Amino acid sequence: MVTPGVSERPRRLRWVAVAQALLWSAIGLGAFLLLAESVQNSSAFGRLQPWILLVDFCGVIVLSVLLARKLWRLVRDYRAHVPGSRLTARTVGIFGALVIAPLLIVYLSSLEFINQGIDSWFKVEVKQGLNDALGLSRAALELRMREYSARTVALAAALTGAAPAEVQSRLDAERRASQATEIALFGPHEQILAASLDSPLEGLPSQPPADLVRQVQQRRPYVTLEPRAGGRYLIRTAAALGDAGAGHDARFVVAVYPVPAQLAALSEAVQSSYHQYGDLAALREPLKTSFRLTLTLVLLLAMLAAIYGAIFSAQRLVRPVQDLIEGTRAVGKGDFGTRLPLPSRDEMGFLVHSFNDMTKRLRRARAEATHSQQAVERERERLAIILARLSTGVLAIDRSMTVRTANEAAGAILGTDLSAASGRSLPELAAGNERLGQFVAALAVRFAGGREEWREQLDLDGATGRRTLMCACTPLPGEDADTGFVIVFDDITTLLQAQRDAAWGEVARRLAHEIKNPLTPIQLSAERLRRRLLSGMSERDAEILERGTRTIVQQVQTMQQMVNAFSEYARAPEMQITRFSLNQLITEVADLYRSQAPSTRIRLDLDEHLEGIEADRGRVRQILNNLVTNALEALDGVGTPTLEIATRLEPGADAEYAAVTVCDNGPGFPRELLGKVFDPYVTSKPKGTGLGLAIVKKIIEEHGGRIDADNRPEGGARVRMVLPVKDSTRSATGGARERLDQLRRERA
Repeated sequence: MVTPGVSERPRRLRWVAVAQALLWSAIGLGAFLLLAESVQNSSAFGRLQPWILLVDFCGVIVLSVLLARKLWRLVRDYRAHVPGSRLTARTVGIFGALVIAPLLIVYLSSLEFINQGIDSWFKVEVKQGLNDALGLSRAALELRMREYSARTVALAAALTGAAPAEVQSRLDAERRASQATEIALFGPHEQILAASLDSPLEGLPSQPPADLVRQVQQRRPYVTLEPRAGGRYLIRTAAALGDAGAGHDARFVVAVYPVPAQLAALSEAVQSSYHQYGDLAALREPLKTSFRLTLTLVLLLAMLAAIYGAIFSAQRLVRPVQDLIEGTRAVGKGDFGTRLPLPSRDEMGFLVHSFNDMTKRLRRARAEATHSQQAVERERERLAIILARLSTGVLAIDRSMTVRTANEAAGAILGTDLSAASGRSLPELAAGNERLGQFVAALAVRFAGGREEWREQLDLDGATGRRTLMCACTPLPGEDADTGFVIVFDDITTLLQAQRDAAWGEVARRLAHEIKNPLTPIQLSAERLRRRLLSGMSERDAEILERGTRTIVQQVQTMQQMVNAFSEYARAPEMQITRFSLNQLITEVADLYRSQAPSTRIRLDLDEHLEGIEADRGRVRQILNNLVTNALEALDGVGTPTLEIATRLEPGADAEYAAVTVCDNGPGFPRELLGKVFDPYVTSKPKGTGLGLAIVKKIIEEHGGRIDADNRPEGGARVRMVLPVKDSTRSATGGARERLDQLRRERA
């Protein structure tokens, strides 16, 4: 996976973190604003307290859910051994320990500070001071009220008995002297008799209240403090005149005096502070609870922000590590195409960039290695094809004689299957294989003697006779001391046999030439002596002469038969190739010998698919006669003599072949002669010439075939010959006769 630039997942994590941080900040800010509003206005505290508690509760729930969700994911990843989870947990633990402890200290200190601060607001000294200030303001107002009441009483006394013309002037003078806003004289039934106003535009003086009238009618002075808009106060006083009238007929003076603005403001402020203090005292415990909840919310916000920040930071830090772990695992599995996204441009980004560069180099190196390996594999396949097509055996082993490489020819020559022998020990493979065992023993002897490079001829005995191998051993070049050896060997048994056949053919030709010439004169001379001397000799001498000349003639005839056999072996007559039924010819030969040897059981196993072959019928009959004769002679003295002849049609690589097997249950071939039974003058019979099988082999090779001899496991001899079905196959292969002639020419 190739992702250029910054990874999308960390970007999404950052946006989620920013959104949650804004949410937490909004919750905390709302709580603080509501708390500040309630503190500024104590009357609003009762109204805002449910909202403050609701905001606090919602904040706690939201933060608890988010924190629990994060911690649950962290615990789940930790238990699942997710890469990076342990580092994240360790980072969160360290960061939490570093942050939570100071937060708890600040939280506890703040709680104590808040409790002490709120309690300090309600100290006895503060309450007493407010009471004293309130009393002082009231005393000042009462002093003014008494003063104004006394002036009104004095004015009422002065107006008693005064002439009506003087009343107005006295009212005006008193108003100016006392700085009253209005002074009025009321008569019976609250009738205005005279009035002095501060502002003539105001018209008539205000109507006196009912309680004032009742108190004045009772001949008692009246004084009261009346609030006005704008924080102003007025002192209203009244006093009855000393007239004789009473009740509704009494006259009375009403005066209105303004309270100084400074005194009114101070009094109003003291009274307001006193009422606020009372309201605040009633909210003392709810205020503490609200502050505690708000502070707890702040603590939870800070703790969650710290833990979440630790988790977020750890995830950002661990995410590249997780990518590196996954990338490393992928590289370990051989996936060099892995490319990690760059998380940032810092040191971690540099590390990821280095990893990507490493995988790029590894990918390039693997491509080069793959190309080189493919080239090596192609060369190896070429070499394997060459080795497979070689008729020479090639065997590569190490110093412990463990097989590294072996071609098909090596297995065919050694008589075992080496196609799956790579990695196996040669001594182990040699178990049960006599020829391979002798080969391994010969190698072990030479390796034990310190001989690493040699070229020798090895003779190996087996069930099919002795095989001669030309073997060459060479150590493998290399820096490693335990490189091993390459052993190249070829079966030269056929070549040696051909050389021997050529030599024996030359010997037979010379013997036939040298011996045949004097045999006829010897025989003629003996017969001539017999005819001339026999008539003139005595009976005894005649008998001696007869016996001597007869012996000479018989031995000459025997020598002539031997010379004829030599001539047969040495000459290469022209073959008369015809197509005939091999099965029919075998049946004729078997019928002939059944009549000659009735005690011998002759069994035929003929392949019906073998219709006919192209060969010299007379010479093939000679082969069969020779093989059957040898078998019958070998069965002499056997309890139940049995002779078996079988034919099979065998497909070859380029042609079809007729295989003929002749088996008997006699003593078999002597082991020491098994590899040389087809050599001239090799025989186990006392009167045999040793040329029968040699001539058979020569005829078969002239037909382009081959012949083998071995002993059956159950006892007896077995001779197997293979002839091509068509004469064109013999012409293509060239036959063995041409090879013999060439060897003769080379030898001459």
